[in-house]
Amino acid sequence: MQDHSTKYALSRQAAQWGADQELDACCEWLMLNGYGAAISRLHAARRPKPPSLKELALDDLRVAFDRGCLSGIQADTIRRALEQLDD
Repeated sequence: MQDHSTKYALSRQAAQWGADQELDACCEWLMLNGYGAAISRLHAARRPKPPSLKELALDDLRVAFDRGCLSGIQADTIRRALEQLDD
């Protein structure tokens, strides 16, 4: 059986694959219809930024709490501290 973090990773990977397919189709349409110069701008605008270190830490915190590695009080304290950090 897959744990929560594996399911989350697979879901993210599937969503990214779908987004990549859609972006590729849009870029192909732009090229075929004479808008090739817009492709690089579309890529820059639509490519999601990688998660920040803060977002990664919050995800790891959720996994650690779900696995019982932290008490609710510990997880809440760490979560509040992380949320105060700038991205």
